[in-house]
Amino acid sequence: MQKVRKSISNEFNAVNELIIAQLKSDVTLVGDVGHYIVEAGGKRLRPILTLLTAKALGKPRDSHVKFAAVIEFIHTATLLHDDVVDLSQLRRGRPTANAEFGNSSSVLVGDFLYTRAFQLLVDIGNMDILENMASSTNIIAEGEVMQLEKAGDPSTTEDQYLDIINRKTAALFSSACFGAAVLNEAKSSTVVTMRNFGLYLGMAFQITDDILDYFGNPLDIGKHLGDDLAEGKMTLPLIRVMQVGSNEEIKLVEEAITKKDRYAFKKIIEIIECNDVIEYCKGIAKKYRDLAIAEIEDLGSNHASEELRRLCQISVNRVS
Repeated sequence: MQKVRKSISNEFNAVNELIIAQLKSDVTLVGDVGHYIVEAGGKRLRPILTLLTAKALGKPRDSHVKFAAVIEFIHTATLLHDDVVDLSQLRRGRPTANAEFGNSSSVLVGDFLYTRAFQLLVDIGNMDILENMASSTNIIAEGEVMQLEKAGDPSTTEDQYLDIINRKTAALFSSACFGAAVLNEAKSSTVVTMRNFGLYLGMAFQITDDILDYFGNPLDIGKHLGDDLAEGKMTLPLIRVMQVGSNEEIKLVEEAITKKDRYAFKKIIEIIECNDVIEYCKGIAKKYRDLAIAEIEDLGSNHASEELRRLCQISVNRVS
């Protein structure tokens, strides 16, 4: 990721500066919570994706920097709200904002970030992008509600899971690429290509994230392993166990998900390993990675387009 970021270092630094500037508020708590979560770092993957798309299709403009900040603000707002819903205590290796400032503060500052993002969108002044972001933000909210509805439900199917991550994760990836292409004044077919590319990349990224919740390094992923299990989330690894596991294994997963039982984590890890579940999940992630790469096959060869392809590989290679 450091190599990828280096190729857009000037624009990336400009995005970070704009984010800090846009966190200013007469209300002290808004700045405190906003700075707390933004300064926690993270991969900044979505702004990077925005800027790389801009560079692959031409020259990044000031509007791309603003749009990349929009994407990061919306993503950060979803994190603030997610952590409240999930009662999370750790993100990016330190206490979550809700653990530090309380649930009410986190929700309300998340609302501030959403509205700040749309103020920046108005400043950009492109109706196609504004319409797309309004739709995408609505879709993301629907995805979060769908995930909440399915929490603790061991009957969740693979198709339902894919629909949820399409909405709650891939939609924003897709919008990042769509908006960057529109700002480049790319032809309509290229805009569609980049929108699809972002969607497939987002799917590959989220599936890999869900694998890492069981087999990642807590220091690398910045949260406790087994959080999804403790929140009753039926992600792809458990859905696969329900497809291929023994009756006893299926019953254990059903009980753990229904009770949101983190204490079953070690036993479930053993079940996952015995049934080659991770290889199956990695295969699905790689399928979406390959679809993403295929979308930009005709994009041309420049440094930024190569970095987009590298980003696709990084998205799934995080699982050893």
